[in-house]
Amino acid sequence: MSDEATTEATEPDRTVGLWGAAGVGLGAIVGGGVLVLAGVAFATTGPSAILAFGLDGMVAVLTALTFAELATVFPESGGAYTFAKKVLTVRAAFAVGWVLWFAYIVAGVLYAMGFAEYAAAVGTDVSVALHGSAPRWLTGRSVVVALALAATATYAVSLIRKASGGGQWETVGKIVLFGVLIAVGLLALVGAESGTVARGMTPFFSAGFGGLFSAMGLSFIALQGFELIAAIGGDVKRPTWTIPRAMLLSLGIAMLIYLPLLLLVPTVGVRPGTTITEMSAQSPATLTADAARQFAGAAGYWMVMGAAILSTLSALAASLLAASRVALTMARDRTLPRVLALDHSTRKTPIMAIYASALAMAVILLIVPSIAAAGAAASLIFLVCFALVHWIGFLARRRSRTSPPFRTPWFPAVPVVGGLACAALALYQAVAEPSAGAIAAVWLGLGVTLYVALFAGRARVADAFAEAHDPEIAVLRGHNPVVLLPVTNPASAAGLVAIANVITPPVVGRVVLLSVMRRPVPADLEGGATPQALLNAEAVVRAALVTSLASGHAPETLLTVADEPWSEIVRVARSERCECLLLGLSSLEDPRGVARLETLLNDVDCDVMVLRAPAGWSLARVTRIVAAVGGRGGHDDVRARLFGSLGRESERELVFVQVVAAATPDAKLRQLERQLHVFAEEETHGHPRAEVIAHDDVVEALTGFVGPSDLFILGLQQHRGQRLFGEVAVRVARGTDAAILMISRKA
Repeated sequence: MSDEATTEATEPDRTVGLWGAAGVGLGAIVGGGVLVLAGVAFATTGPSAILAFGLDGMVAVLTALTFAELATVFPESGGAYTFAKKVLTVRAAFAVGWVLWFAYIVAGVLYAMGFAEYAAAVGTDVSVALHGSAPRWLTGRSVVVALALAATATYAVSLIRKASGGGQWETVGKIVLFGVLIAVGLLALVGAESGTVARGMTPFFSAGFGGLFSAMGLSFIALQGFELIAAIGGDVKRPTWTIPRAMLLSLGIAMLIYLPLLLLVPTVGVRPGTTITEMSAQSPATLTADAARQFAGAAGYWMVMGAAILSTLSALAASLLAASRVALTMARDRTLPRVLALDHSTRKTPIMAIYASALAMAVILLIVPSIAAAGAAASLIFLVCFALVHWIGFLARRRSRTSPPFRTPWFPAVPVVGGLACAALALYQAVAEPSAGAIAAVWLGLGVTLYVALFAGRARVADAFAEAHDPEIAVLRGHNPVVLLPVTNPASAAGLVAIANVITPPVVGRVVLLSVMRRPVPADLEGGATPQALLNAEAVVRAALVTSLASGHAPETLLTVADEPWSEIVRVARSERCECLLLGLSSLEDPRGVARLETLLNDVDCDVMVLRAPAGWSLARVTRIVAAVGGRGGHDDVRARLFGSLGRESERELVFVQVVAAATPDAKLRQLERQLHVFAEEETHGHPRAEVIAHDDVVEALTGFVGPSDLFILGLQQHRGQRLFGEVAVRVARGTDAAILMISRKA
């Protein structure tokens, strides 16, 4: 599992404590959602809306427990995206991150528009009170959009100035207002005439259990926000201690506000001569404010309006913060453009991710006249993501070898029940609001198109390095790679075994040492004699096995008998479902041997590595690894996986080298070197060197650059779908005594 110290070293400075983290959750949870959705819920199911919110709270707590466990295992920014990246595949992680980023952006738009509408309503009320009427422009869309854009820009600047952004004072202020409002309402309830509660709660289920379930689906979004704490996990101090407590604390405080407030609305908040169902149907958006006017007078009405403005502002700040952190994490993984990973030069805040998220919010604010369907789509997306997080939590606990810092109680009941509940509510949203499903499908389709066209290659490379460098990712993904190593020469066995042990993830990976003995003729078996071929095969396997055991690895050995060793290697590679075939090569001088080897390389359906090393070569003595780069896309992910594996063993100098024409101008050389350095950093996540050599003879340039203690990485040539050694590889091998590792990825 992720090491917290390592994570803290690679993430932005951690500045958010327990109450700061809980404030982020509260800022989003106790937002305008409950003020608007309370009326919708009461109109749908009557007084049982209280039960609907309570049941939603239980589902949210189950989800928070799973989030808390995963967030302590992976105390990094990104939330559900990070969890998917660690436990699923990079493609699945992109899908989760893409829709989650969209959901936070749309949530931010909803809160910005909510703030603007409440602010405009307050302005209208003040104008009417002072002048008897309000100007028409004050109630127009242009004012609402301008206020929403101003709020979005303000919090974007605040986030750039400080990692936790703004919104803390707004959160405290709205909680105080809600507390005063509830206290006044409870006093009114205590002083109400006998039977007030019974009348307000009858009939409890105005639309049966179907209405209750509908109200749950509609109102669940009012509890969304606790997961934002996981989304900013990279900014949280002592994450394994803070994150679980902050999540449960924010949900607990939210429910302590929601349930008493919802109890007051149908009891002391109903106008005389009407019912809560009728009152909520007449004005669902302002039900809470109307109810507050009944038990707290004009002061209660204005407290709700003030709480609404503070709620939407703090929720906007929290949503923008989470959206920027999801974008930042995706950019670091190359599933979004790397420019989004750039930090502010002095404040070290993710300035470009904040700009991109705020700009997306602004565009939606400008071009979408009604965002009700988009809000429903956000609710659907959050529920789907929550269901997926429960599944990820289940897989992570089952596959992990270590105990998480925070363990979800009653496992596996919590992720199973929570996941099914979220999936059922999401299914309801898709059926009840077809437009929500359509919006989510369109956004996901756009994401798939962009991923395939722009991000897939570099994301695959970054993911290959990450999995090779951190074998725990392979464990959590249930990835069990097999490396097949045919051994024929005891002299070269040590070097090949060292490479095989490095590129195979410990615990989950397997190294299979294969020795193929030619089928003996009957004369070789007369008198019970042991064939010399068998003795030779045993000697080779023994040498390879001793070398591997001495380095702390325990490979499997396989001795087979066949008429043709080459075809037997292909058969074993297929039967073992090998991910990589590692071969030793003594010389490229024999054309017939090279041709037969090329035939073998094209018959296997896996990655291939071919090592040509001098006698007695040892990987432990390699001080520099040189990778020749001629283009992009052919061998990038295999090379990245190799670098990730080698970096796990020890630190070595990594050099990427590219040869260009001798007449290339100096300015162009500097540009190419900068581009090569960016390319090298993406492939290694470290600090590699990048060298661009101006020379008209590629082979002479490369052989002059590589030293005897280097390991030289070359890509096998691809021509019409065929793997070939190529003229450059052959000539380089002839021109240097350095060890050469030629690589090619699965077709």
